[in-house]
Amino acid sequence: MTVAEVADQLRVSNMTVYRLVQSGQLPAVRVGRSYRIREEDLDRYLADQYNRAG
Repeated sequence: MTVAEVADQLRVSNMTVYRLVQSGQLPAVRVGRSYRIREEDLDRYLADQYNRAG
C-alpha cells in the first residue's frame, strides 16, 4: 500500500504515516523515492495499538 492509502485508511495525514515509518513503528520498504507498506504490517500495527489502549 502507498503512504497515501495507509493515511486514508488510518484517517491521518501523510506526514503522520511518514513519522511512523521513520520511527520504526510501521515497517515499510523503500521503492524508488516512495514507501510501500504491506497490509499485514498495517494490520499488525493496528492490533498492537489496540492492545496498548485496551
